[in-house]
Amino acid sequence: MARKPVVIVTRKLPDVVETRMRELFDARLNDSDRQLSRAELVDALRSCEILVPTITDRLDAGVLAEAGPNLKMIANYANGFDNIDITTALARGLMVTNTPGVLTGDTADATMALILAVPRRFIEGASVLKHGGFRGWSPTWMLGHRLAGKRLGIIGMGRIGEAVARRAKAFGLQIHYHNRKPVRAHVETELEATYWENLDSMLARMDIVSVNCPLTPATFQMLSARRLKLLKPTAIIVNTARGEIIDEECLATMLQDGRLAGAGLDVYEREPAIHPKLLKAKNVVLLPHMASATIEGRIEMGEKVIINIKSFVDGHRPPDRVIPAML
Repeated sequence: MARKPVVIVTRKLPDVVETRMRELFDARLNDSDRQLSRAELVDALRSCEILVPTITDRLDAGVLAEAGPNLKMIANYANGFDNIDITTALARGLMVTNTPGVLTGDTADATMALILAVPRRFIEGASVLKHGGFRGWSPTWMLGHRLAGKRLGIIGMGRIGEAVARRAKAFGLQIHYHNRKPVRAHVETELEATYWENLDSMLARMDIVSVNCPLTPATFQMLSARRLKLLKPTAIIVNTARGEIIDEECLATMLQDGRLAGAGLDVYEREPAIHPKLLKAKNVVLLPHMASATIEGRIEMGEKVIINIKSFVDGHRPPDRVIPAML
């Protein structure tokens, strides 16, 4: 029998995924689900042939420099890969994979939920009810804004952005988007979407802005203080991508000062820390990084990780390789 490769998994995964990993590999699991320290990550990289990290594991150049000679692959349990210094990993001859496409619908559903919840003040209303503030129906109480006819500007029209657009169109929103290049013509026609090459021009005209692009060096702080100030004071911003794409300090201040109407956030610049101003704001819906959190999605992610590892071990090209062109 061929020797099973040593695979270290940094966080607790669904039982069905871990069971299959134990069957196929010499899998070292993290039953406690405790996030590994930097020193523990280095030790893992020195001890395994394949590492299965998550977005909470920062594999920067310094950590990767400590990897042992037996490390051959990093099979990221995530759609994104901004937690890994890809340039350094590839330079060291490591195979890097991710789990794209699995969480598209789940994340788009959560994005749409935030697009609905913020202007309609659903969370605020639920909080009032729970705390005994409901005194009965009134024609002018808890008034929000309807979605139909509003302009939605999507930043990043990839799989998730397109899925958000399809859901939003069903609610009567007008679809606008900024991307590195226009989407396929038939998709743009079907969605009746308007492409904006210039992000600044789009931001100034939108009622709702949804951030759905990956975090890369090019998108880090893409919504800077300067760009946030282009938004209309009646605008709402939703982010289910990565917190580092937005200047969180400026966003929090603008919300506090009434220079933005509201925000729906699932991700934060310094997770798990949340900006104090955001926690105090009434016009903000905050979720604990759960947009992709479905049982089905997590299992599918694990299945993709297993396929990528098994393909690599068997001498084949993994289906979900991260390559320089993706950066």
